[in-house]
Amino acid sequence: MNYAFDLGERPSLPIEGSGHRFPVRRIYCVGRNYADHAREMGGSPDREPPFFFDKPADAVVESGAPVPYPPRTGNLHHEIELVVAIGREGANIALEDANAFIFGYAVGNDLTRRDLQFAARDVGRPWDTAKGFDHSAPITAIHRIEDTGLIEKGEIWLTVNDAMKQRGNIADMIWSVPEIIVELSKLYRLMPGDLIFTGTPAGVGPLVVGDEVQGGIELLGTLNFTVIAA
Repeated sequence: MNYAFDLGERPSLPIEGSGHRFPVRRIYCVGRNYADHAREMGGSPDREPPFFFDKPADAVVESGAPVPYPPRTGNLHHEIELVVAIGREGANIALEDANAFIFGYAVGNDLTRRDLQFAARDVGRPWDTAKGFDHSAPITAIHRIEDTGLIEKGEIWLTVNDAMKQRGNIADMIWSVPEIIVELSKLYRLMPGDLIFTGTPAGVGPLVVGDEVQGGIELLGTLNFTVIAA
């Protein structure tokens, strides 16, 4: 097929312990999936149905690469998260089948232009510009589920310039990974290459140019990046 112009390579991530890469199709994110974070954002920690938002596939930034400070914000926030990589196609997935759709896991950071998010929220507008901007999804290599097993608990943490900012446990998610997959599959047909950011614990806060950010999850290693001037 002849295209009018070349868009370059498809966004992808390395697969830990493999020479292959994971092609990124879509990035879905779960909002307020830890009770303590729901409270700090002024929401309710009650177990209401999860809600979702998206990031573009080319927002991924591999661990170790710098992240330019985005335009039109003075309040860029970090949000450390468990990321689930989907390896099978499916819609209306049953809860007992959900884990079979997991290809692997990674550590991600749902970077957020918090001032734009709050401004949109206050007037009932969508969050797209607050969440789906360039370089807004730093992420580690994908760790295959056959190497890690199911990840249902484990410490999740983030530091800025070696100071601890976020610390929690995957087991504290309001909606578990299988439940997230089930709910998301009622809205979209999940496909191989999809990524799901599963929410962040309390402690989100601002980043400035020069900040050194590290975050990790047991069994999945550490995500590292430096915020640089645009």
